[in-house]
Amino acid sequence: MVDYQLNFHSIDSSNPSYNYVVIITRYNDEWVWVRKHNSHTWEVPGGHVEAGELPEDAAQRELWEETGALTYSLSPVCDFSIVSLGKRSYNRLFFAQVDEFGELPSFEIQEVLFSSSIPKSLTHGTIQPILMQRAIDMLKLEN
Repeated sequence: MVDYQLNFHSIDSSNPSYNYVVIITRYNDEWVWVRKHNSHTWEVPGGHVEAGELPEDAAQRELWEETGALTYSLSPVCDFSIVSLGKRSYNRLFFAQVDEFGELPSFEIQEVLFSSSIPKSLTHGTIQPILMQRAIDMLKLEN
């Protein structure tokens, strides 16, 4: 049962109120997944955009905080909105290709997983595979 509405949008740099950034991440031809402390589910790196923070800055911060990524390329893919339980969030999707990781910062992430496939147990259910497919589709168009 889908209890949300997901819509994709062109990148809108004039939008001052982004809620989240999501970073579909690759390293050595594998997808990067993270697991928070006290959780048994996996998710892609991402998180809240802080007050006054640009989505690009939030994506760089979250990528480092959640994976320890040191050297990478980061590209915006698209904006997207989610409406769930009457609340709407406006967000930006990114793609990152990581070349080098450092030590995992001791914030909220307990473990980083490198995998060629999507883990079975996901934190955000059906949303993450849809976002991943959107990034894959958009990147194929650019090549």
